[in-house]
Amino acid sequence: MAASATRAKEVPGRGLAWVNPRVWIPLTLLLVSLVPGLAWGADPQMVRIGVTKIVSHAALDADEKGFESALTSAGFKEGVNIRYDRQNAQGDPAKATAIARKFEGDKVDLVHSIATPTSQAVVKVIDKIPVVFSSISDPVNAGVVPKDSVPGKKTGTNVTGVSDMWPVLLQMETYAKFVPKVKKWGTIYNPAEANSVTHIKAMREAAKSLGLELIEVHIASSADVEQAANSLVGKVQAITITSDNTTVARLDAIARVCDKNKIALFAGDVDSVPRGAVAAYGMDYFLVGYAAGKKAALVLKGVKPGDIPWGPVEKFSLVINLKAARAQGVSVSADLLKKADKVLE
Repeated sequence: MAASATRAKEVPGRGLAWVNPRVWIPLTLLLVSLVPGLAWGADPQMVRIGVTKIVSHAALDADEKGFESALTSAGFKEGVNIRYDRQNAQGDPAKATAIARKFEGDKVDLVHSIATPTSQAVVKVIDKIPVVFSSISDPVNAGVVPKDSVPGKKTGTNVTGVSDMWPVLLQMETYAKFVPKVKKWGTIYNPAEANSVTHIKAMREAAKSLGLELIEVHIASSADVEQAANSLVGKVQAITITSDNTTVARLDAIARVCDKNKIALFAGDVDSVPRGAVAAYGMDYFLVGYAAGKKAALVLKGVKPGDIPWGPVEKFSLVINLKAARAQGVSVSADLLKKADKVLE
């Protein structure tokens, strides 16, 4: 074909393209063929967030909702300018690693990693994409932030986030007031979860300082939880659960055992109280996620994650479940009811 047959032409709604009289080629098509990584349907205005959590339970689900709510408040509306790829590792660390690799391959704009095992998997795989973690008890010992990092300081890496370290001693002191005559307490946790190991250490120290005996039962998966609870029957008069995701996912199973055997059950997160715990003095995980979402909004607006200090959530609430208390033979004093931020009938 002669060169004179090809000329520049303004195509309404499509921009300038080099065409011959019989064939027009949109400029956008030329860009797709020339720019690496640009694919059909790609929208440069759409922010892509990879969300990964180790398992689904009330606290972590509330965290996820809080995170997205904060981004909505910051102007990122799902389906308009932001898209979420929500993944659940279902308690499997190997799957958590596979999810992290998927996000790296997809080149998402930011990763929200919920809980310790998933965050550990993400930081091992991803070192350039911004990562905002939440619901990690001890991000330093978990290796999610640098060893010399402290709350309220910048990490200088691609990571920032929100810790959910519980006030363990205050929790144990509060729970002991519900059942002052109880001296033998039980707990169930997965020692493969770094956050659980941190909390159990604090729980042992708290129990010792209060003159209580703590009996620990180890599990490897959520399928072991009910059997573990049954193994404590006849040995303890109360059970308190840490931030162990494996156990919290089956808190309802522990509650059934406690109801049947008149064992007082206490949780560390307020989202677990409606599921059968007598009480929890802890944090609202929606607010944990919301705080993390505010940090993510800063990242999406151009601030480097390493320049955003990580830190804990410091607001705690006492929530009491009177139905569970009756089922488990616990009489709640008027003083405790007066101190409660919320009472479930």
